[in-house]
Amino acid sequence: MKNMLYKEFNAKFKKEPENAFFSPGRVNLIGEHIDYNGGLVMPCAITFGTYLLVSPNDDNLFRFRSLNFEDKLDITLQSNYVKTGDSWFNYPLGVIEYFLKDGHQLRGIDMLFYGDIPIGSGLSSSASIEIVTAFALNELLGAGYSKLDLVKLSKSVENNFIGVNCGIMDQFAVAFGEKNKALMLNCDTLDYQAVDSNLGEYILAIINTNKPRKLAESKYNERVQECQAALTILKQELDIKYLCDIDTATFNKHSHLITDKVLFKRAQHVIEENDRVKLAAAALSNNDLAEFGRLMYASHDSLRDLYEVSGKELDTIIEYSKTNANVAGARMTGAGFGGCAIALVKEAAFDSFSKNVIEYYTDMMGYAPSVYSSLIGDGVGELSKVGSLQ
Repeated sequence: MKNMLYKEFNAKFKKEPENAFFSPGRVNLIGEHIDYNGGLVMPCAITFGTYLLVSPNDDNLFRFRSLNFEDKLDITLQSNYVKTGDSWFNYPLGVIEYFLKDGHQLRGIDMLFYGDIPIGSGLSSSASIEIVTAFALNELLGAGYSKLDLVKLSKSVENNFIGVNCGIMDQFAVAFGEKNKALMLNCDTLDYQAVDSNLGEYILAIINTNKPRKLAESKYNERVQECQAALTILKQELDIKYLCDIDTATFNKHSHLITDKVLFKRAQHVIEENDRVKLAAAALSNNDLAEFGRLMYASHDSLRDLYEVSGKELDTIIEYSKTNANVAGARMTGAGFGGCAIALVKEAAFDSFSKNVIEYYTDMMGYAPSVYSSLIGDGVGELSKVGSLQ
């Protein structure tokens, strides 16, 4: 990997890179669709992500190159930038724009990106690009930003420069990830706990349905509105700001207030899922992977039946996983209606799991999913320090 990337950098820029950085992708292990309800999520960094090799230049040019995309950009140093089209280089360009807005003096930089995150899979390739760029600029300029500053800056890039109304979980996970630890994060306060997550003989299988997620955005907004409606009703008797301010027992005492069946189901998922995150953190801390797997299955069932954001593709993967004795648990991860599922699979059985789930899914859906394996990895850093470039 190292030789390949250095050779490509030299071929494109006719010189050696001065620095190399890595930022991972992420999956959310449990805690879905509750970040906007004041709840807890539990993402982790994965062991593939975005590599960035850089070298300053004296040409007052930012040169963006990628080994994943043919389109490239050479742009002169300016006082500000705006998004141009939908090309990948808008993500690092947006980061540069925010450094300039904060008053930092920049010089030209040659940048080569390479990502092994499957594009469009829902594993946060965009957050990975943003964070690795922000981290690299912070190091090169000695700008003095903390990791949390870089997270907030990258989220602003996504929201205001790119124009995607995402939360903060993705940027947080790829920045703060730790090897063999999950992050139990409150997306509202940004308080978090690094939870020991020794997977032992298991690894994470990431199964991409390869279905375009056309419904995800509209249904996402619909679910946000439904949760707000349920919250407004519960506020008649409860002094709460978010649905996740109460636990399942408290919800059960006051659930009679919600007479609309759809709103009832949405609130039930959110509140029970938040409780599941806490139980999952305890299970991982106690190395109880059987209990953690049970909670993964329960989470998926709730997302399918109560929140109704799954779909035949994701359900097919979970159905197969339940029949395989080498799988401790599985669930959809992300917004739903396509995207990815994750499964906790014995490492020794991963190849057979991959082969069989591909066959099962293809028989059911008419096309194949993509299957990847990952451990829980470190967050962003210089390659020499995170050990990701071999």
